[in-house]
Amino acid sequence: MELLTTIIVTFFAGMGAGLGTGFAGMSAAAVISPMLITFLDMEPYMAVGIALSSDVLASAISAYTYGKNKNLDIKNGLIMMASVLAFTVVGSYVSSLVPSAAMGNFSVFMTLLLGIKFIVKPVMKTKESITNISIKKRAIQSVLCGTLIGFICGFIGAGGGMMMLLILTSVLGYDLKTAVGTSVFIMTFTAFTGAASHFAIGGTPDLFVWISCVVFTLLWARIAAVFANKAEPKTLNRVTGIILIILGVAVLLF
Repeated sequence: MELLTTIIVTFFAGMGAGLGTGFAGMSAAAVISPMLITFLDMEPYMAVGIALSSDVLASAISAYTYGKNKNLDIKNGLIMMASVLAFTVVGSYVSSLVPSAAMGNFSVFMTLLLGIKFIVKPVMKTKESITNISIKKRAIQSVLCGTLIGFICGFIGAGGGMMMLLILTSVLGYDLKTAVGTSVFIMTFTAFTGAASHFAIGGTPDLFVWISCVVFTLLWARIAAVFANKAEPKTLNRVTGIILIILGVAVLLF
C-alpha cells in the first residue's frame, strides 16, 4: 500500500510539474515539493532537492524541443544564467538555515497571478520585439534580474521559472514561446546547481521517490513542450494560463 501511494503521488506530482515546465518554464519544485511533503511526509529540504533534480532533465528536454523549433535564445540567455547560477548556490545555502516554507506562499501567489495574466492579457509579441531593446540595457537587466531569480530558486526551489518567464516577456520583450524556451534552458542549469547543493548539504535522497519524480516529470514535460511549440500564440497563452491557475490552486490546497 505504501509503495502504491508513493507511485500515485510521484506520478501526479511529475505530471503537474512536467506540464508546468513544458508549457510555462515553471520550476518543478512548485508542484513536487508540497506533494512530497504533504503526502509522503518527506523532510522539506530534501523534497526541494528531489524537485530541483527532477527539473534538470525535464527542462533540458523542453529546451531541446523549443530550440529545435527555433524558439530558444541561447546568446541572450547566457548572461542571465551566469548570475542566476551564482545566486542559486547562495539561496540554497540560506535555505538550509531557515524554514523551507518561509517563502512558499509567494511562489503559489505568483503562479496564480501569472496564470490569470496569460488569460486576460496574453503575450502576443513577435521575435522581432526583442531587437528594440539595446544590448547594453538588456545585459544590465539580465544580471540584476538573474541575481534575484537565482536566490529565490535556490532558497525555495520554486518561483524562479515563473519570475524568469515574467521578466523575459514583460521586461526583456520576448514572445511567449521564446521566453519559455530560454527559461527552460536556463532552468536546466539552475536546477542542477540547486539540486547538487541540496544533496551535498542534505545527503542522499530516497532513490525510488527520486527516480519516479524524475521519470514522470520528464515524460510530461516532453509531451507539453511538443504541443506548446505547435500551438498558436493565443492558444498557448490560454493553455499556459489555465495550467498555472490549476497548479497554483492545487498547491494552495495542499
